[in-house]
Amino acid sequence: MGESSRYIITINRQFGSLGRPIARLLSERLGINYYDRDIVDQTSKKLNMPVSEISELEESVNAGLFSMKYPLGMGTTDVQDKIFAEQRRLIEKIASKESCIIVGRCADAILNEYPNLLKIFIYSPKEARQRVCVKDFQMTETEAKRMILEVDKARERYHKQYAGYLPDDLRYVNLAVDSSVLGVEGTVDFLEAYVKRFIASL
Repeated sequence: MGESSRYIITINRQFGSLGRPIARLLSERLGINYYDRDIVDQTSKKLNMPVSEISELEESVNAGLFSMKYPLGMGTTDVQDKIFAEQRRLIEKIASKESCIIVGRCADAILNEYPNLLKIFIYSPKEARQRVCVKDFQMTETEAKRMILEVDKARERYHKQYAGYLPDDLRYVNLAVDSSVLGVEGTVDFLEAYVKRFIASL
């Protein structure tokens, strides 16, 4: 695929907004790869660090147990900077080779100068996100409220530290979508139509 027809979609999301399943389904609809935990796995191999340690030191939630240990926002360590540098290298390498969707990890800022970049932010009201946490993640309502607050703040601190702005800053977003309005399938329908118009304009 030539550079002029290659495109990248970056997706930032609030915790519980269903951003990950939306990104995964959108990638299937568009026939392009989706990168999220793969970047953590590759970083783990390159730096010879456990995936769990990288997960605790960067912006993502430790899948499954939701164990949160966020030193982010209180200054970065050499290790955190090394993780970000490796993830930047991986993201730039991916973007140079194929059209794809990249979730989180400041990909929107890393690829800011990329010519065919579409930056999406997925959000929804706290009440809707709490329902997702209770239903899909089997959390209590109290746990859901705490996790939404903690993960959102951690992601914001990470993004501010390495991108220089908050992930929901609309000055740096092409499209912001409330996923609670249409749900996963409906939001993907909407995004698929939008992306196809975007591709046609390239």
